[in-house]
Amino acid sequence: MLVLSRHRDESIMIGDDVVVTIVDIRGDKVRLGIEAPQSIPVHRQEVYDAIQRENRRATQTGTGATKDVQPPKG
Repeated sequence: MLVLSRHRDESIMIGDDVVVTIVDIRGDKVRLGIEAPQSIPVHRQEVYDAIQRENRRATQTGTGATKDVQPPKG
C-alpha cells in the first residue's frame, strides 16, 4: 500500500486519467474529489463489497434452479 501525505486542494494521479483531490479535512474525516473517465467505476469500499456479494450470489444457482428447463429442439 502506498501511503501519501496531502494537504487540502492537493491531488494525486492514478495512471494517466484518474485524479484524486483532497477537498476538505474536518477532524478525522477527509473529503475526496475523484475525477475519472466514465468507463472506470468508482465506489466506496462498502458499496463495492455489496456489489461483489450480489454478483457472486447471482452466479451461484442451486442444482434445482434449472432442472425443469428443456434444451431447445432442433
